[in-house]
Amino acid sequence: MEYKMLYNGTKVPVIGLGTWQIGGRNEADSSRDRENVAAIKGAIRLGYTLIDTAEMYGAGHTEELVGEAITGHDRSKLFIVSKVMSRNLAYDDLLRSAKGSLDRLKTGYFDLYLIHGPNPSIPIAETMRAMDYLVANGLARFIGVSNFSVAELEEAQKHTRNPIAANQVQYSLMVRNESTYGPYRNMESETIPYCQRHSILVMADRPLHKGVLLQDANPVLDELAAKYHKTKAQVAINWLISKEGIITIPMSMSEAHLRENLGAAGWKLEKEDMQKLDNAKFSDVGR
Repeated sequence: MEYKMLYNGTKVPVIGLGTWQIGGRNEADSSRDRENVAAIKGAIRLGYTLIDTAEMYGAGHTEELVGEAITGHDRSKLFIVSKVMSRNLAYDDLLRSAKGSLDRLKTGYFDLYLIHGPNPSIPIAETMRAMDYLVANGLARFIGVSNFSVAELEEAQKHTRNPIAANQVQYSLMVRNESTYGPYRNMESETIPYCQRHSILVMADRPLHKGVLLQDANPVLDELAAKYHKTKAQVAINWLISKEGIITIPMSMSEAHLRENLGAAGWKLEKEDMQKLDNAKFSDVGR
């Protein structure tokens, strides 16, 4: 596995396991629990040590599945990320959410705890005071945000004693500057360059745009897959992790796809091929 560094030199795998829709979407779905836990355990055996989840996923059930899957593993070798919903950013609500997530994950601390999205109706100073409490009391090693603009990042940083370690955003060859799941803009043109300048790790979610990116033929992606003897998915993920300060968290429960995604690391696209992909246009069917 390759790694990128947080601001203090802590290593984070460049490819992690996303868990959105495992165990439900906005409501819990227990119909495939045994299969889902086995898949997460299998991912860990393959080398996935970064696992990203959230209290929103499956109304908390996804965290329960992750908690069951990581039981018995050396906790120090895992990097567990969870997120607090934007409606729970008041001081007491955030601490309650964090405790609930830790209970479901069956762990004493988060490696990284993120604000899932900004909420202008709750003072960010109150939110960051709660995040500082988590760090001060050993409940979170690092804190960060998700879907924050440059202005929101700057405002959040003003109100915390701890550096913002990461910003999770939707970013892929298909989605560059306008999110498909919220009013989030300027990821590639503004937010990511800001994060790179300030040592804030960028966690790119939906790197394959839920598979849509791979459905249609694209001359550049097809050409590079053939040139490097890689799959289109591996080229698309490598494009992300070859960029400064960017890691990614594709979701898959298929062992074949999990192995394939790991094969995106350990090699690099040449500079001119990175530029080809930077300049290529990908359709947004299925948006």
